[in-house]
Amino acid sequence: MSDNEGPLGGGGTNSDDLNLPKATVAKLVTDHLPNDLVCGKDVKEFLGDCLKEFILLVSSEANEICEKDSKKTILPEHLTSALKSLGFDSYVDQVSEVASEHKQQSKETKARKGNKMAASGMTEEELLRVQEQLFAGSKARYEAAAAEQ
Repeated sequence: MSDNEGPLGGGGTNSDDLNLPKATVAKLVTDHLPNDLVCGKDVKEFLGDCLKEFILLVSSEANEICEKDSKKTILPEHLTSALKSLGFDSYVDQVSEVASEHKQQSKETKARKGNKMAASGMTEEELLRVQEQLFAGSKARYEAAAAEQ
């Protein structure tokens, strides 16, 4: 695979675009190493490369499972199946737990947003009308400021 190819063999993707943020890798290292150990920059870079490959491996497998199920969106079940098929069974419980937490947080966020709309006392049409008025006012202020220049 050349440097111009994507990690899965596709063209046009710069491999630097697919790296984990250095701060994320550094935090993982500091969170899991004893305080008296120091990790060099080259080790952190290597660890970041390993993490990237792991993520690509699991996501590729999950994508294949997703396609076999004739789905267009990778679901948590696809990820857990991918982990199992790749021999990473020990991660399945943690992934399932995080997926459940995320699902619960999404429900709570959706409920809060729904409550805000209900608390406004306005219908959806009225809220849209107010939003359009706010946009129009903002546009007018922007155009007035641009005309002054």
